[in-house]
Amino acid sequence: MNWLAHLRLSPEQPLLRIGNLAGDFVRGVDVSALHPEIQRGVALHRAIDNFVDTHAVFRRARTRFAEPFQRYGGVALDVFFDHYLARDWRRHGDGSELTQFVADVHAAMQQHRDLLPPELQRLHDRMAENSWLTMYGTVDGIERVLRAMARRGRRSSSLATITDELRRNYDAFESDFEELWPELLSFAAHRHAT
Repeated sequence: MNWLAHLRLSPEQPLLRIGNLAGDFVRGVDVSALHPEIQRGVALHRAIDNFVDTHAVFRRARTRFAEPFQRYGGVALDVFFDHYLARDWRRHGDGSELTQFVADVHAAMQQHRDLLPPELQRLHDRMAENSWLTMYGTVDGIERVLRAMARRGRRSSSLATITDELRRNYDAFESDFEELWPELLSFAAHRHAT
């Protein structure tokens, strides 16, 4: 799952939620130096990633990617699943409107900006200004996100055109998401309780 799912799967505690997002931005960062709630969020992020990456549904969904897309299939699938979450937010969200949920996340990130890992501090303004999390709701939005990810990568990748795989397998990926999401919600809820 990508950023929107990580945020949705977090408890409503702002620093823990930010930490769950920050899990993708701590490479080269001494996590033990972060605020304890952000550390807990990073641990939740890693547990969610491990649960998803090793789940039979996710592994099956990855086989749908044609060459040359298989190398980046896992990354793209995380973003594709965020698409279905955003598109059907009324059913899968937290009860608020997606735009309000995202506004609350950005407000919390701004309020606690000094506690964010440096890479997330740098990226936050662009995330907010370009409405990255809300643009997940359309295939065109997903395409823009993946093209931006390809530009940020160290090597050129097929991420720039991998949205063709979403279009080709749209219903199948949706079924994969619908099968995985309830199990992931249950897993994250159990993690919150411990």
